[in-house]
Amino acid sequence: MNNLDVTGRIHSFESFGAVDGPGIRFIIFTQGCNLKCKYCQNRDTWDVSTGETYTVKQLLDKIENYKEYMQVSGGGVTVSGGEPLLQPDFLIALFTELHKAGISTCIDTAGIIPLTDRIKQVIELTDIFLLDIKSINDNTCTWLTGFSNKLELEFAKYLSDNNKRIWIRHVLVPGITDKDEDLLNLRDFISNLQIEKVEFLPYHTLGKFKWEKLGLKYELDNIRPANTRDVAHAKKMVIGDIS
Repeated sequence: MNNLDVTGRIHSFESFGAVDGPGIRFIIFTQGCNLKCKYCQNRDTWDVSTGETYTVKQLLDKIENYKEYMQVSGGGVTVSGGEPLLQPDFLIALFTELHKAGISTCIDTAGIIPLTDRIKQVIELTDIFLLDIKSINDNTCTWLTGFSNKLELEFAKYLSDNNKRIWIRHVLVPGITDKDEDLLNLRDFISNLQIEKVEFLPYHTLGKFKWEKLGLKYELDNIRPANTRDVAHAKKMVIGDIS
């Protein structure tokens, strides 16, 4: 099949993203996620059977309108989700065409997925990874997401071993993912990787209404949002010795 005819299942778009990778970015939020994160702010992206179907050609036509802004700012296209890596054939087709057009590619992922040949091909075509390490503590990761962290840690090592640009992201959930012992273990883990940036994202409840709209119980209702002191403490614990 021609790359331009390959389809992806899409949840939504953001035209002038400024926080999901360098520069101004066109962000594609894919539909479907294999994780069950208790704090997910995009709960409506989980169902793999919903969303809208777009061809690569339709997406390129959208992206073309913003190409000048992206290139002047050092930006590009970021594919987020949901979990983008659930649609590797779509990503391979889209990123192949984006590279032909001189547009940088980025994926925002948890990396909790086996390193198949198709996933490795996606990795090869991706310029930057925003890798969300859910928790360095395997028990916490399993409770929080429904999955062990073993695949995401293997994914991180593979990216580093293959000289990919990596931005590590970690959501700080007070009392759950911000324990000193875990932060120190996270520091030790990423100190052995080639990484470009570490970002601590403060937990918030802005996506709670989506759970309620779907008639679902929001399990972290009793957890306070993280604040600037939480972020400063995590940065001191993790980043101080590696950057």
